[in-house]
Amino acid sequence: MTTPQANLPLPIGIITISDRAYRGEYEDKGGPGIIAALSELLETPWQPVAIIVPDEQELIENALIDLADHKQCSLILTTGGTGPAIRDITPEATEAVCQKMMPGFGELMRIASLKEVPTAILSRQTAGIRGQSLIINLPGKPSAIRTCLDAVFAAIPYCLDLIGGYRIETNPTFCKSFRPKS
Repeated sequence: MTTPQANLPLPIGIITISDRAYRGEYEDKGGPGIIAALSELLETPWQPVAIIVPDEQELIENALIDLADHKQCSLILTTGGTGPAIRDITPEATEAVCQKMMPGFGELMRIASLKEVPTAILSRQTAGIRGQSLIINLPGKPSAIRTCLDAVFAAIPYCLDLIGGYRIETNPTFCKSFRPKS
Protein backbone atom coordinates (compact mmCIF):
# COMPACT_ATOMS: atom_id res chain seq x y z
CA MET A 1 0.00 0.00 0.00
CA THR A 2 1.33 3.41 -0.79
CA THR A 3 2.34 5.50 2.17
CA PRO A 4 -0.04 8.36 2.89
CA GLN A 5 1.22 11.86 2.37
CA ALA A 6 3.70 13.04 4.97
CA ASN A 7 2.21 14.15 8.27
CA LEU A 8 -1.25 12.76 7.44
CA PRO A 9 -2.63 10.32 9.99
CA LEU A 10 -3.23 6.76 8.83
CA PRO A 11 -6.86 5.89 8.12
CA ILE A 12 -8.28 3.04 10.19
CA GLY A 13 -11.71 1.71 9.28
CA ILE A 14 -14.26 1.25 12.06
CA ILE A 15 -17.63 -0.28 11.23
CA THR A 16 -20.42 -0.55 13.78
CA ILE A 17 -22.90 -3.19 12.67
CA SER A 18 -26.26 -2.71 14.35
CA ASP A 19 -29.81 -2.28 13.08
CA ARG A 20 -30.77 -0.18 16.10
CA ALA A 21 -27.70 2.08 16.03
CA TYR A 22 -28.15 2.56 12.28
CA ARG A 23 -31.78 3.69 12.85
CA GLY A 24 -30.72 5.96 15.72
CA GLU A 25 -32.66 3.94 18.32
CA TYR A 26 -29.52 2.92 20.17
CA GLU A 27 -26.35 4.82 21.02
CA ASP A 28 -23.34 3.32 19.30
CA LYS A 29 -20.90 2.30 22.01
CA GLY A 30 -18.85 -0.15 19.98
CA GLY A 31 -17.33 2.35 17.54
CA PRO A 32 -16.33 4.76 20.32
CA GLY A 33 -15.00 1.75 22.28
CA ILE A 34 -12.68 0.88 19.40
CA ILE A 35 -11.55 4.51 19.09
CA ALA A 36 -10.81 4.68 22.83
CA ALA A 37 -8.77 1.48 22.72
CA LEU A 38 -6.79 2.54 19.63
CA SER A 39 -6.08 5.93 21.22
CA GLU A 40 -4.08 4.08 23.86
CA LEU A 41 -2.70 1.20 21.81
CA LEU A 42 -1.30 3.18 18.87
CA GLU A 43 1.66 5.52 18.84
CA THR A 44 1.40 6.13 15.07
CA PRO A 45 -0.85 9.09 14.21
CA TRP A 46 -4.14 7.75 12.88
CA GLN A 47 -7.68 8.84 12.15
CA PRO A 48 -10.88 6.84 12.35
CA VAL A 49 -12.96 6.33 9.22
CA ALA A 50 -16.10 5.33 11.11
CA ILE A 51 -19.46 4.24 9.75
CA ILE A 52 -22.59 2.51 11.02
CA VAL A 53 -24.40 -0.07 8.90
CA PRO A 54 -27.41 -2.29 9.59
CA ASP A 55 -27.17 -6.07 9.92
CA GLU A 56 -27.44 -6.66 6.17
CA GLN A 57 -24.75 -8.79 4.57
CA GLU A 58 -24.57 -6.86 1.30
CA LEU A 59 -24.23 -3.52 3.12
CA ILE A 60 -21.53 -4.89 5.43
CA GLU A 61 -19.64 -6.31 2.45
CA ASN A 62 -19.91 -3.01 0.57
CA ALA A 63 -18.60 -1.08 3.60
CA LEU A 64 -15.65 -3.46 4.02
CA ILE A 65 -14.79 -3.23 0.32
CA ASP A 66 -15.03 0.57 0.34
CA LEU A 67 -12.76 0.93 3.38
CA ALA A 68 -10.20 -1.53 2.02
CA ASP A 69 -10.17 -0.71 -1.68
CA HIS A 70 -11.14 2.95 -1.86
CA LYS A 71 -10.36 4.50 1.54
CA GLN A 72 -7.12 2.46 1.77
CA CYS A 73 -7.53 1.44 5.39
CA SER A 74 -4.84 -1.16 6.17
CA LEU A 75 -6.69 -2.01 9.37
CA ILE A 76 -10.47 -2.36 9.52
CA LEU A 77 -12.20 -3.21 12.80
CA THR A 78 -15.84 -4.17 12.98
CA THR A 79 -18.01 -4.25 16.08
CA GLY A 80 -21.22 -6.20 16.45
CA GLY A 81 -22.97 -8.98 14.60
CA THR A 82 -20.68 -11.79 15.76
CA GLY A 83 -23.07 -13.78 17.94
CA PRO A 84 -25.45 -16.64 17.13
CA ALA A 85 -28.60 -14.54 16.60
CA ILE A 86 -30.33 -14.82 13.24
CA ARG A 87 -29.25 -11.33 12.09
CA ASP A 88 -25.64 -11.73 13.28
CA ILE A 89 -23.87 -12.12 9.94
CA THR A 90 -20.66 -10.08 10.28
CA PRO A 91 -18.33 -13.12 10.01
CA GLU A 92 -20.11 -14.28 6.85
CA ALA A 93 -19.76 -10.83 5.27
CA THR A 94 -16.09 -10.72 6.26
CA GLU A 95 -15.40 -14.15 4.77
CA ALA A 96 -17.19 -13.17 1.55
CA VAL A 97 -14.83 -10.23 0.87
CA CYS A 98 -11.51 -11.69 2.06
CA GLN A 99 -8.96 -13.63 0.04
CA LYS A 100 -7.43 -15.23 3.15
CA MET A 101 -8.93 -15.96 6.54
CA MET A 102 -6.90 -15.57 9.73
CA PRO A 103 -8.67 -17.85 12.26
CA GLY A 104 -6.01 -17.42 14.94
CA PHE A 105 -7.34 -13.94 15.73
CA GLY A 106 -10.81 -15.26 16.58
CA GLU A 107 -9.41 -18.21 18.51
CA LEU A 108 -7.23 -16.00 20.70
CA MET A 109 -9.97 -13.41 21.27
CA ARG A 110 -12.36 -16.15 22.46
CA ILE A 111 -9.71 -17.60 24.80
CA ALA A 112 -9.09 -14.17 26.34
CA SER A 113 -12.82 -13.45 26.63
CA LEU A 114 -13.55 -16.82 28.26
CA LYS A 115 -11.46 -15.70 31.24
CA GLU A 116 -14.11 -13.01 31.83
CA VAL A 117 -17.44 -14.48 30.68
CA PRO A 118 -18.58 -18.06 29.94
CA THR A 119 -20.69 -16.85 27.01
CA ALA A 120 -17.54 -15.93 25.01
CA ILE A 121 -17.84 -19.36 23.41
CA LEU A 122 -20.92 -18.01 21.57
CA SER A 123 -18.80 -15.44 19.75
CA ARG A 124 -17.95 -16.04 16.11
CA GLN A 125 -15.32 -13.32 15.66
CA THR A 126 -12.91 -13.89 12.84
CA ALA A 127 -10.34 -12.01 10.82
CA GLY A 128 -9.26 -11.98 7.23
CA ILE A 129 -7.17 -10.24 4.61
CA ARG A 130 -8.50 -8.33 1.64
CA GLY A 131 -5.63 -7.09 -0.51
CA GLN A 132 -3.46 -5.00 1.80
CA SER A 133 -6.10 -4.70 4.54
CA LEU A 134 -6.54 -6.73 7.71
CA ILE A 135 -10.18 -6.99 8.79
CA ILE A 136 -10.93 -8.03 12.37
CA ASN A 137 -14.40 -8.68 13.80
CA LEU A 138 -14.85 -7.55 17.41
CA PRO A 139 -17.78 -7.86 19.82
CA GLY A 140 -20.10 -4.93 20.49
CA LYS A 141 -19.46 -4.24 24.18
CA PRO A 142 -16.59 -1.76 24.84
CA SER A 143 -15.03 -3.82 27.66
CA ALA A 144 -15.11 -6.93 25.45
CA ILE A 145 -13.61 -4.94 22.57
CA ARG A 146 -10.68 -3.95 24.78
CA THR A 147 -10.19 -7.51 26.03
CA CYS A 148 -10.06 -8.77 22.45
CA LEU A 149 -7.78 -6.03 21.15
CA ASP A 150 -5.40 -6.48 24.09
CA ALA A 151 -5.21 -10.19 23.24
CA VAL A 152 -4.30 -9.79 19.55
CA PHE A 153 -2.88 -6.31 19.00
CA ALA A 154 0.80 -7.24 19.44
CA ALA A 155 0.59 -9.28 16.20
CA ILE A 156 -1.25 -6.67 14.11
CA PRO A 157 1.70 -4.42 13.13
CA TYR A 158 3.72 -7.36 11.77
CA CYS A 159 0.68 -8.76 9.95
CA LEU A 160 0.24 -5.37 8.24
CA ASP A 161 3.94 -5.42 7.30
CA LEU A 162 3.56 -8.87 5.73
CA ILE A 163 0.55 -7.91 3.61
CA GLY A 164 2.02 -4.60 2.45
CA GLY A 165 -0.19 -2.39 4.59
CA TYR A 166 0.75 0.81 6.38
CA ARG A 167 3.42 0.52 9.04
CA ILE A 168 2.02 1.15 12.50
CA GLU A 169 3.78 1.44 15.82
CA THR A 170 2.20 0.61 19.15
CA ASN A 171 2.44 2.57 22.37
CA PRO A 172 4.74 0.34 24.48
CA THR A 173 3.00 1.46 27.66
CA PHE A 174 -0.09 -0.48 26.55
CA CYS A 175 1.17 -2.96 23.94
CA LYS A 176 4.55 -4.15 22.78
CA SER A 177 4.22 -5.22 19.17
CA PHE A 178 6.23 -8.17 17.95
CA ARG A 179 8.32 -8.02 14.78
CA PRO A 180 10.94 -10.73 14.21
CA LYS A 181 14.50 -9.49 14.13
CA SER A 182 15.90 -9.37 10.60
